[in-house]
Amino acid sequence: MAHALRLARRGLGNVWPNPAVGCVLVAQGEVVGRGWTQPGGRPHAEAMALAQAGPRARGATAYVTLEPCAHHGRTPPCAEALIAAGVRRVVSALTDPDPRVAGRGHAMLRAAGCEVREGVLQAAACELQAGFLSRLTRGRPFVTLKLASSFDGRIATARGESQWITGPPARRHVHLLRLMHDAIMVGGGTARADRPSLNVRGLGAPLQPVRVIASRRPLPDLPAEDAAHGPLWQVEGDISDIMRELARRGITRLFCEGGGQLAAGMLGAGAVDQLVGYTAGLALGAEGRPAIGPLGLERLASAPRFRLVESRRLGDDLMHRWRRVTDDPAQDRHSQL
Repeated sequence: MAHALRLARRGLGNVWPNPAVGCVLVAQGEVVGRGWTQPGGRPHAEAMALAQAGPRARGATAYVTLEPCAHHGRTPPCAEALIAAGVRRVVSALTDPDPRVAGRGHAMLRAAGCEVREGVLQAAACELQAGFLSRLTRGRPFVTLKLASSFDGRIATARGESQWITGPPARRHVHLLRLMHDAIMVGGGTARADRPSLNVRGLGAPLQPVRVIASRRPLPDLPAEDAAHGPLWQVEGDISDIMRELARRGITRLFCEGGGQLAAGMLGAGAVDQLVGYTAGLALGAEGRPAIGPLGLERLASAPRFRLVESRRLGDDLMHRWRRVTDDPAQDRHSQL
């Protein structure tokens, strides 16, 4: 199952609105088939693994990171495909909360005589499926807020100069995180002032993320969708409206890159599940532009809280990742990368 989870991660950011699933087929102690959800969401992981295994799938055990689907969509149900291939045993990590599945895949397998074991490495699967679970259970994407700032929390000088506060290793890491998200969002002010590319460079991305601009005003002339730039969406409304609209369009994992006003709005609305900060060893002073705009807080207890889960050195910069602290253990578990 750990191997299947590693395979599933390959689909993060390029299979939405589908979940990123991994599947490993084992027969007589040997891996006979491997698969993961392909770009665009199809073929599914099970279909890829079965195609690789061929007749060796008969009598095998399938390790799948999410319950095999049980509904007819563009392709037949994966549960039916596993049964037809003669798979004897299915081990899954997580039951699919999609109402079209929700236990029906497991039931279909059992009815056909397959042995089914559920919940293997479930916590790790919940981490992997944080975006898919968030969209289905909370009606909004899983949100990562990224901030690259000076030691004193500034993202630009008073005149707006910001390239580059952090060094090449940190900027490359940002592209890796972009790759693992369905969409990248900035505010209209940032789009007009910086004309950011909002794409993935240097990593061979199979699909470019959707570029989302949160603004009511007309946008600058940004590059149209092509091989190097993903679709461009303009959204407006309050943060809750924007999150619901993005979920409605299928976005499961959203990477928010600012600026300061949008970051404050996201934090104030409780819409941030994860913070990723890149801190550089320079100081820009109080006249520099702050990483986060006003939050209107009067009491420390009202400040949004996050817990540190990772830190590492990237060149001369420090990367630190924080997860949202909530009162709901299930929601806190889903608020992970």
